[in-house]
Amino acid sequence: RGFIKVNRYQQTNVESIYALGDCTDTLQLTPVALAEGHCFADTQYGGMERFADLEDVATAVFSHPNIGTVGLTEAQAVAKYGKVKVFKSDFKPLKHTMTTSSERALMKILVDSKTDRVVGMHMCGAHAGEMMQGFAAAIKMNITKKELDSVV
Repeated sequence: RGFIKVNRYQQTNVESIYALGDCTDTLQLTPVALAEGHCFADTQYGGMERFADLEDVATAVFSHPNIGTVGLTEAQAVAKYGKVKVFKSDFKPLKHTMTTSSERALMKILVDSKTDRVVGMHMCGAHAGEMMQGFAAAIKMNITKKELDSVV
């Protein structure tokens, strides 16, 4: 497929023409296009040069159950960091602990073995797509597994 080629500031090879969102070779997600638009406006009209940081963007499949992901896949993490710790959990969501529901959720957390930094999270379960937004902020802030485990 063809995309409009742009630099990090959404500028094409023609100095006065810009493009953003799904027509460029970037993540085709509404929040990404919005972030690119805000960065473009700030750079062009707000006197604040900035670009969209598209690393560790949460993505979701709003199926039933939801699938949410942020950061690297296990294969990507191994390729980038070498040794990676993989934590998997199959659990009953908190809202169902006192009910007869048999609903379960699955979660996988990928951690760089050298630094203890969480580099990827993947979840399948109710509202997983929405939950990944919070985890994306934590990963973006370089949360460690120890810090994540300390959250009550």
